[in-house]
Amino acid sequence: MRVSTRGEYGVRAMFDLALNYGSGPIPLRSVAERQLISETYLEQLMGALRKAGLVASKRGAQGGYELAHPPERITIGQIIRVLEGPITPLDCLDSDSGTGPYCDQPEQCVLRGLWKRLQDSMERVLDNTTLEDLRQKAIGLGVAKG
Repeated sequence: MRVSTRGEYGVRAMFDLALNYGSGPIPLRSVAERQLISETYLEQLMGALRKAGLVASKRGAQGGYELAHPPERITIGQIIRVLEGPITPLDCLDSDSGTGPYCDQPEQCVLRGLWKRLQDSMERVLDNTTLEDLRQKAIGLGVAKG
């Protein structure tokens, strides 16, 4: 699996919101400027994240976006799945869209176990890393800026 700019920018934006957690809604323009992301593109990403219940939005002069849950309750895996889809290195692991020669007979594919272990490893890292983990690392490195 290769994380596209959609996933990367979404994680960066969510990390920015985590750094500002508890400060109320953050204007999207501010996030876009700090993260060097197009505000228009960021609006699309935030729309998907809002529909998934990971961010909340408020309209008006004091409006913006904020995390819908504390940073320790939002994993990078959740963000990636919303923006990128399933975490899978090959289509053959997705039973609905497998396209390999043995996808209809997975027990015959010798390599499937290798790809499954890779998938499990990726999921373990992404699902066990929270926005709070990243926030604390940034604070420890002295790079946390709101």
